[in-house]
Amino acid sequence: MIPKDISQKISQRLWNQPDKGELESHREETFIDDIIQKNHIERELLTSLDGIETVFDGGAGCGRFSILLAKRGCQVTHFDISRPMLDKARELARAAGVERNITFVQGALEDLSAYSDRAFDLVMSFDAPISYTWPNQETVIGELIRIAGKKVMFSVSSRLGYLPYLANPIQKNPFILDTDSSDPWVQQLLAGRQNAIDSFVLNKHAVENLWENGLMGGEAEAAEYEKGGTPWCITYTFMPDELQALLEKQGVQNIQMAGPGAYARTIPGEILAKIMQEPQSRKDFLEICYKFDSSPYVCGMGKDNLFIKGDIAGLPVG
Repeated sequence: MIPKDISQKISQRLWNQPDKGELESHREETFIDDIIQKNHIERELLTSLDGIETVFDGGAGCGRFSILLAKRGCQVTHFDISRPMLDKARELARAAGVERNITFVQGALEDLSAYSDRAFDLVMSFDAPISYTWPNQETVIGELIRIAGKKVMFSVSSRLGYLPYLANPIQKNPFILDTDSSDPWVQQLLAGRQNAIDSFVLNKHAVENLWENGLMGGEAEAAEYEKGGTPWCITYTFMPDELQALLEKQGVQNIQMAGPGAYARTIPGEILAKIMQEPQSRKDFLEICYKFDSSPYVCGMGKDNLFIKGDIAGLPVG
């Protein structure tokens, strides 16, 4: 039986590796899907700031969005499990001249007891930290909504988005923007591409299992952790209707969803790279992606993440 707190333990070990802060701060220089996802979220945030003064950023990483909103005058609580991420975020906030607008807190999303009901105008959590809290993901969503006074915005791992990965061992390769990057993951992807293709065997059972229970990882990751290893987080992937129902149950209204990366994943890597290397083409492409990926018909097929936003109705949580 997998311990209930195993995901928090894995997250603490994984994200507190010394190089995590530096590596994660360069994702938009390295991977096209990261550019698309973060551009989509930025557009959503910047059109949703009326009446927003206080913000809680859960799993805030290196401050990509904390710093963005601090520049707009918001008071942001930057909350993350990783000390290297927090240190990098503080460094970047200082360089941007907004450190005074951000409170940096190290903590796990599984415990938000320090914050009162409706403590923040906007509560946000991006790039799937909610999914890494399995088997506590529903409780975490409820707690994030509890501390939100006006709006919530989350991105979680998408089940429909993840399912194609199990039939594509090189799914990340087409999104490499900088093949000369010193990021060890980039070099590993490039060096291992052909071997990944040659050794791949479709596992129908794995596809059906993910479809059925939504879980990427489990006993193998727990065992690796117990042996002293640093596995990737056990990840719970959401279906769109499931996620919407969880927010509606907590009284969230005017819910909208999107699948950042849905358009881009249909385009060959060589074309993606060409588009992103020309400034006007890049600008136009990101606008097209935002419109396409915002369609409810493709929201589940985003690259990695399912985005959701909504308004707090002022009803009791529970």
